[in-house]
Amino acid sequence: MKSKRKIYLLKRIRSIKYAFRGIWFLIKTEGSIQVQVFLALIITALGFHFEISATEWMIQCLIIGMVLAVEALNTGIEKLCDFVHPEHHKRIGFIKDVSAGAAGFVAVISLIIAGIIYIPKILLLF
Repeated sequence: MKSKRKIYLLKRIRSIKYAFRGIWFLIKTEGSIQVQVFLALIITALGFHFEISATEWMIQCLIIGMVLAVEALNTGIEKLCDFVHPEHHKRIGFIKDVSAGAAGFVAVISLIIAGIIYIPKILLLF
């Protein structure tokens, strides 16, 4: 019984390793992810500057995570499409556009939430 638990634990540790390797790969190679990470750092700095509430921090962290996760999935779908069908194809283009649209939805919502959190704080400066 102990060996099954040990094997299970080792598999979970490997899964975490693969996840971090994927995160590092995305940050190192994908321009869209680099931009999103840069924006996440800026918005995090703004959170400290404006001393946002715990609830605002939770929402902000969730949105940052969603944007990065959907952008990563979009990248994965695009890479898979390019691998399966390297030449331009109407159906592959549709799949890639829909995938990008999902990232677009999350990006727009993140901008709305950032506005809800930060516009009142910025207006107080004036």
